[in-house]
Amino acid sequence: MSNAVPVSDPADPRLGEFRDLSHADRRPDRPGGRGLVIAEGVVVVRRLLASMYPVRALLGVSRRHVELTDDLVGSTAPFYVTTAEVMAQVVGFHLNRGVLATADRVEFPPAADLLDGARTVAVLEGVGDHENLGALFRNAAAFGIGAILLADGCSDPLYRRSVRVSMGTVLAVPFTPLPGWVDGALTLLRAKGFRIAALTPSGEATLREAALRGRVAVLLGSEGPGLTPAALRAADVRVRIPMAPGVDSLNVATAAAVTFAELRD
Repeated sequence: MSNAVPVSDPADPRLGEFRDLSHADRRPDRPGGRGLVIAEGVVVVRRLLASMYPVRALLGVSRRHVELTDDLVGSTAPFYVTTAEVMAQVVGFHLNRGVLATADRVEFPPAADLLDGARTVAVLEGVGDHENLGALFRNAAAFGIGAILLADGCSDPLYRRSVRVSMGTVLAVPFTPLPGWVDGALTLLRAKGFRIAALTPSGEATLREAALRGRVAVLLGSEGPGLTPAALRAADVRVRIPMAPGVDSLNVATAAAVTFAELRD
């Protein structure tokens, strides 16, 4: 295939975007660095190729190149084909999934524009763990959440670990920072017709009792502290998921999945 480029030298300068991924200070997916998107594994790379993110290059073993043949139709990005041993030397560790891809980031529209086309949105406050964030995006994609808005303290959804945990769904769910948190942002949500529901173990109503229908914005906070007092005060309703005795809460991504499923009913 025309985009297959055999590579045998781990020092080949064309592989610079894939190099030393185990070193946090050199990672090309850091927003403070080159800010690239990195996809790992056939499923995630396939979703990257189908997304709006412009793919720059791919690196993988011959078998993965063959598996992605149909997905690569129309792509002009080079696919550097090498051995697992050379790939491990380039990346800095053995990559079981056998393929990586890099892409440029894209600009999403302002929060106000994203809200116009969404019935349900998730607003995340202080979700700093990359794995929780990736799982949240995967759950949002599964249950048809229209957009994710990132308030203060959230980590980068396009960090490689988040992309991997999301199984690439972070590349399909629109997201954008939410300015003016708390008051300005919630004023915007209300102006767009959203009912604002804060998810908290101390909520006065269960999800079923709250009967969240129509345009709904779900506020989700960080592991441990949860939502800030300001966010809880500003919500229209504070809702909880009923728990068995002795258990006070769920992981934030799991709680989000339960909530998103309820909104889809």
